[in-house]
Amino acid sequence: MLVKWIRCDVADSAGFDRGQQEWADLAGLPGFLGQLGGWSHDGSQVAHIFSFWVDQDAYEHFMSGAHDALAQRQVGTWSKIDVRLFERRADFGQSLAGTSGSGVLRLAHCVVKPDRVDHFAQVQKTVWNPGMSAAPGCLAGLFGQRGCQEFLVLTKWVSAAEHARYQAELFPSLRDRAVPSADLESITGHLVDLEPHWTVTAGDS
Repeated sequence: MLVKWIRCDVADSAGFDRGQQEWADLAGLPGFLGQLGGWSHDGSQVAHIFSFWVDQDAYEHFMSGAHDALAQRQVGTWSKIDVRLFERRADFGQSLAGTSGSGVLRLAHCVVKPDRVDHFAQVQKTVWNPGMSAAPGCLAGLFGQRGCQEFLVLTKWVSAAEHARYQAELFPSLRDRAVPSADLESITGHLVDLEPHWTVTAGDS
């Protein structure tokens, strides 16, 4: 599965929101599995959108066909955009592609030291994924990779309060077991308040 992460610095939030709802037309396209997104929890005018595709071929077919007409509807509403594609390596809990758009999404964007990639992936599998899956309020998760050293960890939570509870009660012991500082060159985290009306699921049309 291919995961597309779109980060937008938004200039016109109302216009962007209207345009984002127009992406409902993704439903029914070949290879489309779902889309969800929302605003940065810190109150900044930054939107994060995640779409899920069966594979690279399905995504490229979309980009060469329906994409431009849909994207045109948001022209002028954002000032900066960053797009990255990741290959899914693992799901934990429910698949994110099929979840509803309520709650919050936590993303961790990780750049791993070249000689620590295998260790990082193993620790993700044996420590982080089961640890987060068992946390109260964690609904779904995904671990993806881009190139050799870039990784994306997405987790969906019932609420920001439940994620904060996890950070206070469970995260410290998982961090002590994983020792992420030994593996990482850098890590950037965002908490995203999901907008239910931005959610598109396959077959919604």
